[in-house]
Amino acid sequence: MIIYGVALLAICTLAGVIMGDMLGVLLGVKSNVGGVGIAMILLICARLWMQKHGGMTKDCEMGVGFWGAMYIPVVVAMAAQQNVVTALHGGPVAVLAAIGSVVLCGCTIALISRTHKGEPLPPEEPLILAAGGR
Repeated sequence: MIIYGVALLAICTLAGVIMGDMLGVLLGVKSNVGGVGIAMILLICARLWMQKHGGMTKDCEMGVGFWGAMYIPVVVAMAAQQNVVTALHGGPVAVLAAIGSVVLCGCTIALISRTHKGEPLPPEEPLILAAGGR
């Protein structure tokens, strides 16, 4: 069922928030540090582990795929809640971290696109639904 994919996401989100809070305590910050990112990494790892061990049904994969597609809007909504003005007044570290992460991601994407010479994906087969199917 698709609900299992959502349940897997919920477990990963809770674990990510807890780990982000613990990381914030270890760093001396009174905030969650990277909880959403940790949750998405856990979700990816759990999905890959379940696929490798035969625990990922098609319906469960659809639930995980749905929330994977919703990831960017959720992150944008969460980022809109952050207090950017306070971060800028807090010092240049926040600005340097933001610029550094954008540059690092851009360089990583460029490196992967230049070095990866894999074959293109096969064409997708059309989805045919029966008259009374799901």
